[in-house]
Amino acid sequence: MAKKKGSTDKDSEDKDFNSKPSYSLQDLPGVGEATVKKLVEAGVLSIRTLAMYPMKKLMDEVGIGEKTAEKIIKAAQDIEKMGFKSADKIWEKRKKLNKLTTGSQNLDDLLMGGIEPGAVTELFGEYRTGKTQLAHQLCVNVQLSYEEGGLEGGALYIDTEGTFRPERLIQMAVAKDLDHNLILKNVTIGRAYNSDHQILLAKESPKIIGEKNIKLIIVDSLIGHFRSEYIGRGTLAERQQIINTHIHDLLRLTETYDELAVVFTNQVSARPDVFYGNPLTHTGGHIVAHGATIRIFLRKGKGEQRVAKVVDAPNIPESDTVFSITEDGIRD
Repeated sequence: MAKKKGSTDKDSEDKDFNSKPSYSLQDLPGVGEATVKKLVEAGVLSIRTLAMYPMKKLMDEVGIGEKTAEKIIKAAQDIEKMGFKSADKIWEKRKKLNKLTTGSQNLDDLLMGGIEPGAVTELFGEYRTGKTQLAHQLCVNVQLSYEEGGLEGGALYIDTEGTFRPERLIQMAVAKDLDHNLILKNVTIGRAYNSDHQILLAKESPKIIGEKNIKLIIVDSLIGHFRSEYIGRGTLAERQQIINTHIHDLLRLTETYDELAVVFTNQVSARPDVFYGNPLTHTGGHIVAHGATIRIFLRKGKGEQRVAKVVDAPNIPESDTVFSITEDGIRD
């Protein structure tokens, strides 16, 4: 990654705490080579992934029977000890959570340290409010050392609108005195040309996450293809269900892989029934609102200034702050 942290006792503690079980898919009872091959092709690469997979989804995508699916999922859940846990155990894990800096101290403070791994963060706002700029900045920052606010990992960028620009990454990297060639090498791009392709790229991401030490997944934007392909009220129910499944696929990735953050951008629409106050609302309805763990509304300020407001988060009060978009990237 861009800069490496020296080995410390804390590193050893974190490594031990996050150590993965030594079991593989082949260790599951009744799972032969043919079944393992089907699981891998479906993106189920580990015991932990299997333990979190919905049974019906596993049956449909892998092509195995109900009894077999139930048996192997239960075995995987037993290995992963996916029962109840005391709150103090969860607190111990959260205390060791490294957050990803946005590049703006104001924005980091608003988010109580930065973008949170293990969660899905939504950035929504009008065009030119900084959604894609912030996404680019995070791709650079994720490669920084832990001391500098990074996660010492790579980024996976699903570009649905053709707005990814390597030139912008180079600008941001040079501003931080980083090797831009290394920064570009550690960002993997998937250009999604329609909603089905977008979903497929997300499903195939597990094959890349482990190989390239991915710590950040960007989807920019979540809803664009769906809005253009599902037109009319008659398609709304089908569209919402597919988006719901897509978001949960992303959320499951954050639970499966240690220290993985997912960020997606979202568009807005104007509500015609609002006569007072802000008529803008995010697209995707309640499905998207409930699917995102942390939701941030971006709007334009004066000049290069932007205003970020947390509108929903489990542990962050509703509040806002100001940051700037400069040639060097995201700053206060």
